[in-house]
Amino acid sequence: MGSEDDVMRDTVRRRYAEAALSVGEGGAGSCCGESSCACSGSDSGASDMTGDGYSADDKGGLPEAAVGASLGCGNPVALAELREGEVVLDLGSGGGIDVLLSAKRVGSEGKAYGLDMTDEMLALAKKNAREAGAGNVEFLKGEIEDIPLPDEHVDVVVSNCVINLSTDKKRVLEEAFRVLRPGGRFAVYDVVFVGDKASLSDETLEAVGLWTGCVAGALEKSEYEAMLSEAGFEDVSVEVAHTHDPDSIAKAHGVDAKDFRGISVASAFARATKPEG
Repeated sequence: MGSEDDVMRDTVRRRYAEAALSVGEGGAGSCCGESSCACSGSDSGASDMTGDGYSADDKGGLPEAAVGASLGCGNPVALAELREGEVVLDLGSGGGIDVLLSAKRVGSEGKAYGLDMTDEMLALAKKNAREAGAGNVEFLKGEIEDIPLPDEHVDVVVSNCVINLSTDKKRVLEEAFRVLRPGGRFAVYDVVFVGDKASLSDETLEAVGLWTGCVAGALEKSEYEAMLSEAGFEDVSVEVAHTHDPDSIAKAHGVDAKDFRGISVASAFARATKPEG
């Protein structure tokens, strides 16, 4: 067995592979119970982290499987202010919903990359891109801690409830900074703690799905902002979009709601810019 980080990564990969296969078989693609933060409509009782961020217009022109495999916590494309001709990279692209939406917004002169480490998700995303007739997309296999693109290659980095799953978030943000062009934008939805995460016991964090349950791997809002600044970004902000009910989270994961007293779990939009020059 490898390191603890390798174990966590393999667990995430396995759970998201199961989700991709579920969608391919006509299921809803949820990783609820033991994994993803996308738990809408689950019998598990887990809280809904998706925030219902995709409009009917967003979903209308997409393959059903792309929508079904959406395991995020918001809609980063809606807030990324994409422009015609830009190059976009989606970290942890899953079934490809944010890549396909980005591709529409940047047009034929632009391009949208999706990066994912799970073979089953990549196969599903490529199938969805073919069905959507998207010719300006490319899906890459790799890890978000080691992006397989050259320096200063993209205009915008988006992601949807994925960075919180990484065991080396500092490295992820440094890599995002590296591949962005000067003036490039970081526009990411993620799960954050609002409050002092240190007050949670190890037992509570482990009970809340460990790293693959989204919540346990989340940074505090202030930590996220500090880490973006340390990576070199400017104009940093982490804006809470939706706060999730601690009682529901506690019930879903079998812990005492009192453990979350004074702490909120939230979907948030992290925004930053790579300095010009």
